[in-house]
Amino acid sequence: MENQEKIKLGWFSYSCCEDSTIVMTEIMNEHWQDWKKLFDFRHARVLKSNNLMDEFDVAFIEGAIASPAQEEIVKEIRSKAKKVVAVGACACVGLPAGQRNTFTEGQKEAIDFLITRFGALPKVLKLSDVIKVDVELPGCPMNPDAFLKAVDALVKELRPQS
Repeated sequence: MENQEKIKLGWFSYSCCEDSTIVMTEIMNEHWQDWKKLFDFRHARVLKSNNLMDEFDVAFIEGAIASPAQEEIVKEIRSKAKKVVAVGACACVGLPAGQRNTFTEGQKEAIDFLITRFGALPKVLKLSDVIKVDVELPGCPMNPDAFLKAVDALVKELRPQS
C-alpha cells in the first residue's frame, strides 16, 4: 500500500490515566508489522516526537475534557478527522477524571481556588459533550478485543479494498 493510501491516524490523550494508551502500545507488539503498511501515524506522542496536525482519517481521543484549551484542541481535531473514536471511560462517560463533578457544594468550594488557578472548566466533560463522536470504546482501560474490532471495522469502512 502506497503512503498516500495509508489510513491517517491520530492518537490523543487528555484528562485521564492514559491506561488505554498503554493498552494500544501493547497491542502494537503483535500488530506492528501489518499496521505500519496500513496506517500513517500522523500524531501519536507516545510513538513519535514529530507529530502533525493536518488531517486524520481516524482520531482516537482518550480522556475527559477539563479545560477550555482541551475543548478547543478537540474541536480542531474533530474538524480535521473523518472519524473520531472516544477511548476509555473518561472520554466516554467523563469518569473517573470528572469525579469532582459529583462533589458536594462544600467540596466544590474547597477546591475552587485550584479550578481558578489551573484554568479548569467548572465541570469535567465527556468527549461527546464537546464534539461529535463516531465510535465509543468504554472501559478503564479499554477492552483490547473491542479496540481491535473497532480498528478492523474502521479499516473496512475507510478502505473497503484492504
